[in-house]
Amino acid sequence: MTIPNFITLARLIAVPVMIWLMIVDRFGAALILFILAGISDAVDGFIAKRFGAASELGAYLDPFADKTLLVSLFVTLGVKGFLPAWLIVAVVSRDFLIIGAVALSYMLGNPVSIRPIRVSKLNTAAQIILVGLVLGGAAGFAAFEPAIGPAIVATAGLTLISTAAYLVAWLKHMAGGGGS
Repeated sequence: MTIPNFITLARLIAVPVMIWLMIVDRFGAALILFILAGISDAVDGFIAKRFGAASELGAYLDPFADKTLLVSLFVTLGVKGFLPAWLIVAVVSRDFLIIGAVALSYMLGNPVSIRPIRVSKLNTAAQIILVGLVLGGAAGFAAFEPAIGPAIVATAGLTLISTAAYLVAWLKHMAGGGGS
């Protein structure tokens, strides 16, 4: 266990706390914890790279914590009525499709390694911004409200483009044409 792994575990443990805070309508506290989670993600990455504290566990744990955080917050915000159900379905389905494709390729003896592509990084950034805007709006920061609609549209578009890009890469890989 490295220091970055402990930081990542703390972020993972914070997820149910954030969900509970949203359930009980404490959106300001959830927003603060969400911001702290984002800072912790940057800090654990910095420490891992700068001080040679990267580990195999961290290579799996960090993206797992990030996905757990975003998917959990999206679902909770959807259940609470702050995000449209169709967007929740799109975001969650994309992640399950990627996980399913990786698992299927492994089971078929043609493992594929999934590396984040540019559109996927943009998609994640859009999701983070959207969650922050929605939490801020729900916490009473009216200035966040006008940006939520455009952020929903951007997140939806990037989710579809990212899904398609990963699907094309996976199909090429499975057909033996390279890609990953």
